[in-house]
Amino acid sequence: MATTPEPVAFPSTSLGEGPVWDAARQRLWFVDIKLRRLFRFDPASSTLDQWDAPGEIGWALPADDGRLLCGLQDGLHWFDPARGAFAAWLAVEADRPGNRLNDACTDRDGAVWFGSMDNACVAETGSFYRLAAGQVEQAGPSKVAITNGPAIAPDGATIYFTDTMAGKIWAATIGPDGMPGALRPFVTFSGDMGHPDGSITDAAGNLWVGCYAGWAARCFNPAGEEIAKVDFPTANITKLAFGGAGLATLYATSAHQEMIDADRAAQPLAGALFAFRPKVGGHPLPLVRAS
Repeated sequence: MATTPEPVAFPSTSLGEGPVWDAARQRLWFVDIKLRRLFRFDPASSTLDQWDAPGEIGWALPADDGRLLCGLQDGLHWFDPARGAFAAWLAVEADRPGNRLNDACTDRDGAVWFGSMDNACVAETGSFYRLAAGQVEQAGPSKVAITNGPAIAPDGATIYFTDTMAGKIWAATIGPDGMPGALRPFVTFSGDMGHPDGSITDAAGNLWVGCYAGWAARCFNPAGEEIAKVDFPTANITKLAFGGAGLATLYATSAHQEMIDADRAAQPLAGALFAFRPKVGGHPLPLVRAS
């Protein structure tokens, strides 16, 4: 695997998002939010499987019972890979029909952190939540137009939240009760960096961030200092995930939504799934605790 990004699959996603490595199956799951599709990529054979979702799907996380927990526009659904079937489970923000769920991660207890957002990307109606033992609690910033990120350090002690439109990433310490403490500024993006999108931590605790409209992914150490920048051949890099042998490969989703014809022609790889080999690999992500 090269140290520069190479396309490994080309589903031409309108809004590719949510890559996550499934260690048990040795596959990478990711989604196309706007085209309502769930993908499964096998790096050993370069096979790409796909399923239609019953709504705009922001993420799919492997659970300890073999299913995937998925965040859709109307709430949480279970996906059974054996049957290729979705089943609605828990409504979220039923009083906000203009919102949808957008990004998520798991913590060391198997709880799920996720965010909601205004589907028009304008109103500050989004919030962050934590799902544990079947209960959803607000946990993190609110009044955010586009929530992104939640990403947790490998020691489980720090969580990062992203406000994409404001260009801000916050950090918070996770307390003994599993909830975040006070927010502290971590990174603020300047205009030439694009918008901070989805993120993931590596084994050293550094934070990798996809840069939407930024043509890159950037890596920040725990002090918030930029320590690496990887350029891509397309503008909208949405989220990253470590996978493969030794979790040494970093996968990245991309998007071509709202591009005019000239941009699509200039960026023929927009919507591809990319991969490259960074200096530091990833760490195992906990499975969703299904019961």
